[in-house]
Amino acid sequence: MSQHNSYKKGTGAAGKKRNVLKRFERVELLKKRGQWGEGDRVVGLRKTKPEE
Repeated sequence: MSQHNSYKKGTGAAGKKRNVLKRFERVELLKKRGQWGEGDRVVGLRKTKPEE
């Protein structure tokens, strides 16, 4: 039995850029921009776009 095409690994999937950041990535980005400080809440973070 063969594997369905949708289950095969894509060739460009590893190099594809994500458009959604994980919480720790958002906190790091906000720290770098000076928009988040120690002691601030990690829930309800402001929206961010990944750096290009």
